[in-house]
Amino acid sequence: MTEPTLRIAIAQMNLLVGDVAGNVRRMIEVSAGLAAEGDLDLVVFPELALSGYPPEDLLFHAGFRKQVEEALAELQAASEKVAILAGYPEYSGHSIFNAAVLFSGGRRLAGYRKCALPNYSVFDEQRYFTPGSGPVVVRLNGLDVGIAICEDVWEPGPVVAAARAGAGVVVTLNGSPFELAKQQRREALLAQRARETGVPIIYANLVGGQDELVFDGGSCAVDAGGELLARAPAFAESVLRLSITGSGPEARVLPGATAPLLDEEASVYQALVTGVRDYVRKNGFPGVVLGLSGGIDSALTLAIAVDALGREAVQAVMMPYRYTSQMSLEDAQAQAESMNVDYRVIPIEPLVASAESALEPLFAGLPADTTEENLQSRSRGLLLMAISNKTGRMVLATGNKSEMAVGYATLYGDMAGGFAPIKDCPKSLVYRLARYRNRQRPVIPERVIERPPSAELRPDQQDSDSLPPYDVLDRILDALILEDRSVDEIAAAGLDAGVVARVLEMVRRAEYKRRQAPPGVRISSRAFGRDWRYPITSGYRH
Repeated sequence: MTEPTLRIAIAQMNLLVGDVAGNVRRMIEVSAGLAAEGDLDLVVFPELALSGYPPEDLLFHAGFRKQVEEALAELQAASEKVAILAGYPEYSGHSIFNAAVLFSGGRRLAGYRKCALPNYSVFDEQRYFTPGSGPVVVRLNGLDVGIAICEDVWEPGPVVAAARAGAGVVVTLNGSPFELAKQQRREALLAQRARETGVPIIYANLVGGQDELVFDGGSCAVDAGGELLARAPAFAESVLRLSITGSGPEARVLPGATAPLLDEEASVYQALVTGVRDYVRKNGFPGVVLGLSGGIDSALTLAIAVDALGREAVQAVMMPYRYTSQMSLEDAQAQAESMNVDYRVIPIEPLVASAESALEPLFAGLPADTTEENLQSRSRGLLLMAISNKTGRMVLATGNKSEMAVGYATLYGDMAGGFAPIKDCPKSLVYRLARYRNRQRPVIPERVIERPPSAELRPDQQDSDSLPPYDVLDRILDALILEDRSVDEIAAAGLDAGVVARVLEMVRRAEYKRRQAPPGVRISSRAFGRDWRYPITSGYRH
């Protein structure tokens, strides 16, 4: 007797939040194309594929609900030739569910509502959704398939419940965003759940950028013993084909294509490229413009922008002042020429002089301080925003996480912009990423990487005049931001308590700046933005 077989295609897609009609059209096209290729029973789409993930407060709009319902009818009609399993927001009375639906032969076979709703880090699903009440197992081609959605796998209960309800395999739909080493954590977690239940697990994930979040794909499958059987590529739309044979507890997934894991620098760099590309393109900008200073941060940002958008969509502007070194001028020009981008030089001396002249009556008798330094940065911000207004190009801010943390940045100056690609990258990681990019093809001048970092806002200035060495600063910031450590706990790790206290006070005082910073790609387990909700006004001291 021939064993039952279920042939699955995981459609790892880059979808657009809110574009319900566009999303369902693409899903139908993908389903039809895969069905035409033959040897296929089921197409699996990720979590909330119809709406895009996360849809946030769009869920509350009556017009959005209507579009979802219309799209569901289209998807059901498209299931005549191949079964379709897809995530969508389900409306029922005054409740909304993060749901999955299985269509086959033009009919609805099953529906599932996500049971475990995450409410931590970047997730706030309890604001929007009502939890489901239990497992759903459906028979398809003679196999009993359990359905789960994302957090249902991160907690043990839902998968155990599906196995007890008779599932021979569990298919989970996911909108799991990237962070460092996330794929390894996912696969270890899936292996653990599979071993706990004795049931293979198939994992379908989104790919693409959505505001601060980047979804890295990595759809995969593990057998009942937790062994990895297949993995889709990271940061790319793809189709992962799998076959399941056997029934009940004897069901097994046959090995499929296994894309390699990316190392840390490669995965972060691809996340940054993906985040920039999708933020710019999905929001309809024709390109980007950025200030190229001859320093490491803007050099890396330029490389990311060109890799994301192509050189034709990128403009770099050097805006020198009297403190700008010849080295910076040479290195900025060398990189711009190496990457073949539109490069302009606009001296800011006249702008700064005009501002100083206008302020002279107010500042008479007062010593020069950071006010004059900030006039330089704000003059550059003014020029970049003017270029943006005139050309439609979005300004990329070039600040890193270390600077954002301690406020070593100028409001309405170098913080001006629509998107900040390296906002969640500590300075020490910025150097590693620059070296990684140069290993692919040298585009960042070596002097930019080797020279001591400087904002060049006064003679012979170096970042170390105001900040601890970046290797020390980043250790302190990781302990505070990622681990919520106190001054005493951080100092106990061998760091000077006075330096730690000063850094933590700088972080506290800079919160008002961070609230006004542009969004940027999240690559860590805690980024400034959705993850970080510190009060500006507070009497707490570390």
